[in-house]
Amino acid sequence: MVQSSILGFPRMGANRELKKATEAYWGDKLSQEDLLKEGKRLRSEHWKIQKDAGIDIIPSNDFAFYDQVLDHIQLFGVIPERYSKYNLSPIDEYFAMGRGLQRPATDNAPAVDVPALEMVKWFDSNYHYVKPTLQDNQTFKLASKPKPVSEFLEAKEAGITTRPVLLGPVSFLHLGKADRGQSIEPISTLDKLLPLYVDLLKQLKEAGAETVQIDEPILVYDLQPNVKEAFKPAYEALTATGLPKLVVATYFGDVVHNLDAVAHLKNAYALHVDLVRNPEQLESVLGAIGSQQVLSAGVVDGRNIWKTNMKRAIEIVEAAVQKLGKDRVIVASSSSLLHTPHTLASEKKLDKEVADWFSFATEKATEIAIIAKAVSEGPATVREALEANAASMQARASSSRTNNKAVQDRQRQVTEEMHSRKSPFPTRIAQQSERLNLPLFPTTTIGSFPQTKEIRIQRNKFTKGEITAEQYEKFIEKEIQDVISIQEELGLDVYVHGEPERNDMVQYFGERLDGYAFTTNGWVQSYGSRCVRPPIVVGDVSRPAPMTVKESKYAASISKKPMKGMLTGPITCLRWSFPRDDVHQSVQAQQLALALRDEVVDLEKAGVFVIQVDEPALREGLPLRVGKERTDYLKWAVDSFRLSTAGVEDGTQIHSHFCYSEFQDFFYAIAALDADVLSIENSKSDAKLLKVFVDEAYPRHIGPGVYDIHSPRVPSQQEIEDRIQEMLQYLKPEQLWIDPDCGLKTRQWKETKAALTNMVNAAKTFRGKYQK
Repeated sequence: MVQSSILGFPRMGANRELKKATEAYWGDKLSQEDLLKEGKRLRSEHWKIQKDAGIDIIPSNDFAFYDQVLDHIQLFGVIPERYSKYNLSPIDEYFAMGRGLQRPATDNAPAVDVPALEMVKWFDSNYHYVKPTLQDNQTFKLASKPKPVSEFLEAKEAGITTRPVLLGPVSFLHLGKADRGQSIEPISTLDKLLPLYVDLLKQLKEAGAETVQIDEPILVYDLQPNVKEAFKPAYEALTATGLPKLVVATYFGDVVHNLDAVAHLKNAYALHVDLVRNPEQLESVLGAIGSQQVLSAGVVDGRNIWKTNMKRAIEIVEAAVQKLGKDRVIVASSSSLLHTPHTLASEKKLDKEVADWFSFATEKATEIAIIAKAVSEGPATVREALEANAASMQARASSSRTNNKAVQDRQRQVTEEMHSRKSPFPTRIAQQSERLNLPLFPTTTIGSFPQTKEIRIQRNKFTKGEITAEQYEKFIEKEIQDVISIQEELGLDVYVHGEPERNDMVQYFGERLDGYAFTTNGWVQSYGSRCVRPPIVVGDVSRPAPMTVKESKYAASISKKPMKGMLTGPITCLRWSFPRDDVHQSVQAQQLALALRDEVVDLEKAGVFVIQVDEPALREGLPLRVGKERTDYLKWAVDSFRLSTAGVEDGTQIHSHFCYSEFQDFFYAIAALDADVLSIENSKSDAKLLKVFVDEAYPRHIGPGVYDIHSPRVPSQQEIEDRIQEMLQYLKPEQLWIDPDCGLKTRQWKETKAALTNMVNAAKTFRGKYQK
């Protein structure tokens, strides 16, 4: 009998209950006991949803209060001394590693001031994980009450036998790094870590777990030989007699290039592969798995919101069944459903035509169960569901909502010349310097300022029609005035208008472009308690009217310093939306680039001569493996950025921003963007990563972030000066801009002002040293 399973379920809750609970706890408005109770309630609710959908194999330990990798950091005691020295409660230590902690001394406890561990993108998704950080003398210690065991028993008590989920030891170490000043290669500690995994598996077996899902997603990467070889001792130990059966899960790519490493997994009960991302790997995988091994076929997309083409999915599963038999095939999601919204049932305002094309996490669980039943018992047993699915597929394919002839005609008129600025950088920067008259070490911010409760209230009132457009515009103008006044007081050099009118850096633009659809409750976790509500690209994209010109023009008119217009780039608009799956992403990116090109030109006409086009998602779109697919992606991604920005005059300065600093593997593409100023998230990364800018003789300006905005912690002026000094080992003074890591939307005003004051003063210190 073909079984059904899910690799993981969203944890936030139908109405973001986990977000609200954790933020209340951080704000001392909810007790630890009540926070833990809310977590337990959500887990129980999510298990029941899957059971009611007909899922046979339900995961546990896919829940996390902040991040699943951070859970494993704490589970195995990979806790740097800078956190453990404070003797915090386990939950507070956990959150301190995730988001930093800064609090004054009390009669009972010393002051705490510790930054967060580094947080980076989870493979090529928009989810962020906390990076394991190892010491040269690293030791490991299993938690006294392991969370995977506790949550398995919790589900068991509720009458549901689950399959616990663990991040595998090879992936856990490979995704980690040596701490600053350390030189350890994380994978070298595998022999120390394995006994703890074995101990944990024994405890799960004793608790009643028959199977355990162990994720090894790095098997889709290009791996060094020593990492591939690490799977052999790892899975000899983890598949020993007396331990639970293992389902080794891979996702986000294919494993064909790593079949030699997959061969070390043959003693595992099952292998899971992503047959949405790479269906063509099925034949190779079927030929490579063990003679008794089960295949978990990921045929329902865990990364996007489109209904599954059940006919196609059933054909894939039946091909596996024909080779292996029904008892050796499991129907599953391609990856965890963490990356999809909770349920479509909440979407009362979605247009019925497009709503019929979508499937969120709860609905995907039902799809998985239907596909499994169709293969197990025959299509006739689910005929009605299959007919409805086929009708949805046909309706979408023939809908007028998907095709816009005017957009397609304009794309055909794009020329190579449209991708290039009029003059090279030396000519441009001379004109820009004369126009902007900026000092050495110019200071700016990345765009957004804190979105206060009052801003959200007024936006909500406007959305509901409780205030007029004129009233809302006056409110926004007042917010812009306040933000400019604050920047004047702080002494920043290039201003922004603060983006009070924007709900989200992608959704805001999507709402002003044709070809998008929007949800009211389609939230997806990005990191920690931070959720995003990605818009959905449903058809060809175009700009019916200017999107940001009004606010930027007003801000520039009341500013004493240069005003920076703020746009989200074409790749980020695409990657942080749910893209179409019926048109190649390069086509969608070019449509977005043309819309943004019109906006950039209109901003320049309005007197805005510094324009930032953010591309924080450029790297996450990078195919995970080196090869033609990656080369092709970088070509069309760079072309899209250049198409959006190349329509301005030489004296207009183009900025871009990136949420990462590891450029070594595609630096040529960063240089090819031809942005005049590049700002990058860098505060938690080693400044040595900037060496690539020296090695490649990067000629343009760059602003590596000097402090972490994901944490409420305020860096001291000295700390920022130390960071700038490190940067000057790799960058010339005339190249260096001083800015935070990212936008300040999620921060509070008090910490924002304090941090920016220290940042501006640090810049002034260096200006005094270097200004002629």
